[in-house]
Amino acid sequence: MLPESFTFSPLKKRQIQADFSGGHITSDAGLLLLREIDRRCRLTQDVAACLEDSRQAGKVKHELVDLIRQRVYGLACGYEDLNDHDNLRSDLAFQTALNRITPLASKATLGRMEQAVDRQAVVAAHRVLWQRFIDAHKKAPKRIVLDFDATDIELHGKQEGRFFNGYYDHYCYLPLYVFCGRHLLVSYLRPSNIDGAKHSWAITSLLVKFIRSYWPDTQIILRADSGFCRHRMLRWCERHGVDYVVGLARNSRLQAKAEKGFVIARQMHELTGEKQRFFMPLAYAADSWGKSRFVVAKIEVSDKGDNPRFIVTSLLEEKARELYRDLYCARGDTWPAAWKTASKISS
Repeated sequence: MLPESFTFSPLKKRQIQADFSGGHITSDAGLLLLREIDRRCRLTQDVAACLEDSRQAGKVKHELVDLIRQRVYGLACGYEDLNDHDNLRSDLAFQTALNRITPLASKATLGRMEQAVDRQAVVAAHRVLWQRFIDAHKKAPKRIVLDFDATDIELHGKQEGRFFNGYYDHYCYLPLYVFCGRHLLVSYLRPSNIDGAKHSWAITSLLVKFIRSYWPDTQIILRADSGFCRHRMLRWCERHGVDYVVGLARNSRLQAKAEKGFVIARQMHELTGEKQRFFMPLAYAADSWGKSRFVVAKIEVSDKGDNPRFIVTSLLEEKARELYRDLYCARGDTWPAAWKTASKISS
């Protein structure tokens, strides 16, 4: 049997010692920091308070708030599968994070909790995020920009709702996210065999109504890539006074309208040898729109050839260059840059 510790040969003044009396070890010590943050912001507590617990009170072993914390903390540490909690429920760091000294909930208990969540509960949980977004502002801003985006969560097993997505070239989910600056407002898990814009206008309606109940005079701008350029979405925004800056997939009609600009850009590129880029306002009506809308074309010519890009927007009074370069392209920026850019455009 090995001793609790023993000493190796030293290196100059440095002592080298092996110690086997360290007790229980965890690779998830960061959970304790997460617990302190959660205690201060009360996120899991507020989410639990807005959800209904239909279990028989006398048979409850694990409170709803503990189930939510266990699941959220596990996801934060990279444990996505419920099966992981077969081991995590006995991990001392997880138990400490939930103020328990006994085993946590099993994967079956967590699974039943998740299965009990319906649409009403999802909306209620999101309202907690929206309220925190409102409370983070001392006064109503003049303008806010809501960024819509769909992305992939790659799957490696045979999860429920698993489908192959040709764009991402793997099996995945296709969640919808909505951000406003650094604030996450919507995180909606969906299968990947759908249109990326599906349900986006319904979510926009719920979110906009909530924001306007506090900030009735704030200008709201929806910003998204061409995957969200749907007539139903644009029409809803126009009917409800929501502005938009949305990518528009190129087609032969759009390129024909922008051809005059490309002729000039090609000539300038030929003369100077330098990349040419400028922005051109257009009026365009897709067959499904039934009306003409304001479009900004990015006219770009370089050694690699033409690079046309288009956006459709309701911001008719803004300059084409600022609309595309400073507002639309800020969609992929980090929070400080995107927020400053949006503020600059609105001033």
